[in-house]
Amino acid sequence: MPRERRASARKAEKTGRTRATSVAVSDTGREPSHEGERSKPPAGLYIVATPIGNLEDITLRALATLRRVDAVACEDTRVTAKLFQRHAIRAPLVPYHEHNAERMRPILLERLRRGESVALVSDAGTPLVSDPGFKLVRAAIAAGLAVTTLPGASAALAALVLSGLPSDRFLFAGFLPAKEAARRRALAELARVPATLVFFEGAPRLAAALADMAAALGDRPAAVARELTKLHEEVRRGALGELSAHYRAAGAPRGEVVVVVAPPEERAAVSEDAVDGALRSALAGMSLRDASVAVAAATGLPRRDVYARALLLAGRDK
Repeated sequence: MPRERRASARKAEKTGRTRATSVAVSDTGREPSHEGERSKPPAGLYIVATPIGNLEDITLRALATLRRVDAVACEDTRVTAKLFQRHAIRAPLVPYHEHNAERMRPILLERLRRGESVALVSDAGTPLVSDPGFKLVRAAIAAGLAVTTLPGASAALAALVLSGLPSDRFLFAGFLPAKEAARRRALAELARVPATLVFFEGAPRLAAALADMAAALGDRPAAVARELTKLHEEVRRGALGELSAHYRAAGAPRGEVVVVVAPPEERAAVSEDAVDGALRSALAGMSLRDASVAVAAATGLPRRDVYARALLLAGRDK
């Protein structure tokens, strides 16, 4: 066989082995090439979870969908652009956040009606958790448009599983009010919820919020999680009062903060005399409202009932 023909045969054989290997690699379930992701997905709204810190924490399905949709609605185009740059995603970005949601929602719905595919992402984590995304989903459902979700990272769930607190029943309560009085009222309403509580909190208010939690909920076990999935991830565990004292002394931490609080302990029935005694002690140094909140948290009784009893005692003791 001439030298040129032998070289050509060896090249063809090598090419054939390479192609066979390529097919085998694809069949193992590794990330496919972007060539196979160019076909447009079915029309509809895709709720796509994005990483909460580590840009590797995104699913293969999410990457494939984000590369193929007609547009991606996001809170901050600059934040989402970093994720897209890291994973070579070129889909057009459309801002959708609390300040422009009323104006942008009809525009996005019209695009969906025209048969386009639109993905919704947040700056970090799962959309609709403390962002205006639920209004878009609600409107799409009401209009009979297709809606699906691509689950993934969530700061609330990550903090819950790292806290070491019961996770069989939990309530995500979002952000508490910024002002102390409103925050204590909100916490008083949650005091008797028989579940682990999960909050988002701003770092500058963390120490004060933890102190109010201790006053309204009782000095329960808790965990403060911050910088989750990042280089300086930290989970600090302890009683609410202890955690409040730590952050009051150390100052506000950096990064996003999630607070996880243990459920209330089951308490034995409290006698009326015991409640009256606790209220009289509390009223000696606290306002009627604060005394009611503290005693309600300590006894597990409804705050309105304790407040009514405090009013009665205050009038009787005058």
